[in-house]
Amino acid sequence: MLFSGLLACSLTTFLFSGTTVADADHARARAQDALHVLQEWYNNSTGLWDTCGWWNGANIMTAIADLALVDRSVTDTASYVFNNTLIMAPPQNPHPGPEIKSNNARDLTVRANRAVNASEWLDSAYDDDGWWALAWIAAYDVTEDNQYLQLAEGIFHGLTKAWGTRCGGGGIPWNPTSTYVNAITNELFLSTAAHLANRVPSKRDYYVEWAQKEWNWFAAQGFIGENNTINDGLLDNCQNNGATVWSYNQGVVLGGLVELNKAAPNDTYLESANTIAKAAIETLTDSNKVLHDSCEPNNCEPDATQFKGVFMRNLEMLQRVSPHDIYKEVIISSANSIWENDRNGQGLLGVDWAGPLHNPADASTHSSAFEALVAAISV
Repeated sequence: MLFSGLLACSLTTFLFSGTTVADADHARARAQDALHVLQEWYNNSTGLWDTCGWWNGANIMTAIADLALVDRSVTDTASYVFNNTLIMAPPQNPHPGPEIKSNNARDLTVRANRAVNASEWLDSAYDDDGWWALAWIAAYDVTEDNQYLQLAEGIFHGLTKAWGTRCGGGGIPWNPTSTYVNAITNELFLSTAAHLANRVPSKRDYYVEWAQKEWNWFAAQGFIGENNTINDGLLDNCQNNGATVWSYNQGVVLGGLVELNKAAPNDTYLESANTIAKAAIETLTDSNKVLHDSCEPNNCEPDATQFKGVFMRNLEMLQRVSPHDIYKEVIISSANSIWENDRNGQGLLGVDWAGPLHNPADASTHSSAFEALVAAISV
């Protein structure tokens, strides 16, 4: 009874005390359960997850990689997903270029034995390309398989061709036919460049130059509002459009700045990241420090259901190098609330982490919440 009482006490104090082995094991077990449910949506024949889209698949793959990095018991599952998705997913690209369309019906045996082809992962939205670049970097981090890193490099090279001349003479538009310059596309470009700088030593200076070029341009534009949160994008006059403050726009930039600071240390990078993170928490969490987006609970489909997990992934990255109690509190409070209030009897996780679970709960809502469970393992 004494041992049981001490264990219960340990799990109860998980919220704000230092993470113990028992706490980490408890968090890891929850994430493993959530992964098992998530994989029920995985379609082996498409290499993606049913009920959600192309870019969501990149985020789900990244989330699984994040778990594999802190729980080697799921490495086999993660490695299978990476390899199968590499082989099977390209024909699912919703808007491939003309040179890709003609190859979609190629024999899968040939596909499985050829060099990676980055063009297969490029579509009509540059942000989608950035999500996949980061997903393949995450796969490389788990497996150290250079084909995944080469694929990410190829995708990034494709993105550099989109660097523009509007709004201060730089940046990347949302897609090849649009003049809209949005935050997320440029944050993904920053993060991809900075990640690659830390993984491709022979091209470190090249990637650092691109990451710094992006951040210097981004910081000089109107993306960051007076309260230090990031709006969705820029108006035609290159001013802040005052649009919704989405959690993922506050998140991706954090990971980009963490990686850039690692590659080319500069105190201002983490200072900026901490300013944005704290402003986002002030704006987007409730009184229990559970994260929300303004669309909840009924108006987040089809894209915003994915957003909060992106923030959690990147907040945990920032917490590792620049820890603050408030970051830990938000991660743990959100993870605990998901598990206690936003999960049904089948283990499905929904969009409103404060609960109760709202339908539809699908691969997007579930994987987003799953990312918070994964983040809780390490804090």
